[in-house]
Amino acid sequence: MQPQDSLTSTSAVELRRLIGIREISPVELLEACIARIAAYNPAINAITATCFERARKEARAAEQAVLRNQPLGLLHGLPLGVKDLEATEGLLTTYGSPLFRNHVPTSDNVLVARLRAAGAIVVGKTNIPEMGAGANSRNAVWGATGNPFNPNLNAGGSSGGSAAALAADFLPLCTGSDTGGSLRIPAAKCGVVGFRPSPGVVPNSRKLLGWTPISVVGPMGRTVADACLQLAASAGVSVTDPLTYPVDADAFRVPPQADLSALRVGYTEDFGCCAVDDGIRRAFRGKIAAMRHLFRRCDEIRFDLGDVHRCFDVLRAESFVAGLHEAYQRDPAALGPNTRANYEMGAKMSLADSAWAQAEQNRILQRFQQAYEAYDVILSPTTPVSPFAWTRLYADTINGEKQPNYYRWLALTYVITLTTHPAISLPCGTDEAGMPFGLQLTGRFRRDLDTLSAAQALETAFAASPALRRPVPDLSQIPPATPALRSIVTAPPDADAGTQASGISAV
Repeated sequence: MQPQDSLTSTSAVELRRLIGIREISPVELLEACIARIAAYNPAINAITATCFERARKEARAAEQAVLRNQPLGLLHGLPLGVKDLEATEGLLTTYGSPLFRNHVPTSDNVLVARLRAAGAIVVGKTNIPEMGAGANSRNAVWGATGNPFNPNLNAGGSSGGSAAALAADFLPLCTGSDTGGSLRIPAAKCGVVGFRPSPGVVPNSRKLLGWTPISVVGPMGRTVADACLQLAASAGVSVTDPLTYPVDADAFRVPPQADLSALRVGYTEDFGCCAVDDGIRRAFRGKIAAMRHLFRRCDEIRFDLGDVHRCFDVLRAESFVAGLHEAYQRDPAALGPNTRANYEMGAKMSLADSAWAQAEQNRILQRFQQAYEAYDVILSPTTPVSPFAWTRLYADTINGEKQPNYYRWLALTYVITLTTHPAISLPCGTDEAGMPFGLQLTGRFRRDLDTLSAAQALETAFAASPALRRPVPDLSQIPPATPALRSIVTAPPDADAGTQASGISAV
């Protein structure tokens, strides 16, 4: 039996291999994860509702399947954290909103069902901002998620709980989703991997506007290979998402590693339109200087993409109007300020605004393609600022420049959202404040496998460099958050709500 901390810090790919050859038991692995969550989650608040007893029952069944030489799925026996935007059967799913404080779905959505079918064992939900609105994972139901490197700072969002849980070695796999950067930003702030696939690779069954390409679900992991494992288990066509199409999901499981010496790399600090802190610019330049020798060529490039900010304003607002109409009509005051602002912005827009934004998005895509005439991938920072205090809802100023709304500071990622290109945030050393630095790698249009191959090759190269390798938090040394991360909770969730038979509890 391996030490618990050794088990929980082992990659998902290696854990799955060890389960398959009977070196470790799914029961042993689950108990190690539960023990680590119990020890450190109070300091970080990444995990919200849990189903430990049900998970224990499933782990015992997974152990028996191994002993009986039964066929094993890609994720057999691996504990999984599910973002609290995804419906999970029998497990409290609040969407971070007091309106859903007691909501317990009767079925899994498509993403969760596929991961379970591949053998994953759902252990609990991971924290988010209310309704996924924003990049600071705090809400009035569960409180805030602190950064594992310093819980007084934020973990990003909206997949902040997932990113923090991975960085803290609570779980080997966690789900994420991304509209304006919700996978990539928390991955960058917590020092893990977050992959935004092309629209339609993984079904997003919960979006009401089925034909919009801006909202996707995707994998997170501590390594590129771990993210690929989850992607292989979840990719593929589903009638619940009309953008999906048949893909060779198994090809994602072990993507070929790209030859970096043949790679033509373009890089940009700001895409010509994003506010970026001077310290992040300096850190990015240092990263590029440390890696440029790896590539065939590495050049700074300029962009003129058009009115990306107004375009994203409109398309994002459309999605929120669709998703929040019923809740807003019921009680606007029950929604938090970010969520309410999204709805109200969209409700004021016209059909002319929508038509313009759809056309402008296509123009942005065409302008962006020009860079790929000379380059294979584009590198940029993932976020424009170092992690800030979780008590601040968002980065309201960058370099003294007032940001016009609560999500404008996400522009480095939402620019790529508008292009619909696949993009991944890779851990790349630390910034000037000693916090994780995320490198955003954007691949060619619909070339997800190539993007992952390049990312995996970069990750391998970074591992040999102290300035570029993934940083790892030491949870035994982190200070308590001040104020407490749960200080914004208005009342505790009702964890019973008719679900205690399934082992539901609130962490």
